[in-house]
Amino acid sequence: MPVPKQKKSKSATRQKRNHHALKTTDLSKCPKCGSPSRSHFACTNCGTYNKREVIDVMAKLSKTEKKEKEQEQKATEKRKLKEDNSLTTNK
Repeated sequence: MPVPKQKKSKSATRQKRNHHALKTTDLSKCPKCGSPSRSHFACTNCGTYNKREVIDVMAKLSKTEKKEKEQEQKATEKRKLKEDNSLTTNK
């Protein structure tokens, strides 16, 4: 079994490991609800991926949570429509 000829210094060892640090994940906005989500993953807030509903988020919630979620989704849809209308009228 091979044995190193010389001891590797601490700085050389650390320089070798400098790329082992964890990288931050890049977040993008969900096109439907606008919440931050990882790209190429389904949105945890609304369950959409690639403009399709992939996960039924409402099935996992209780009745009160469902009502709150529905109201929140309606509010975000209204806000999005207002933004789209204001962008089209300003052109």
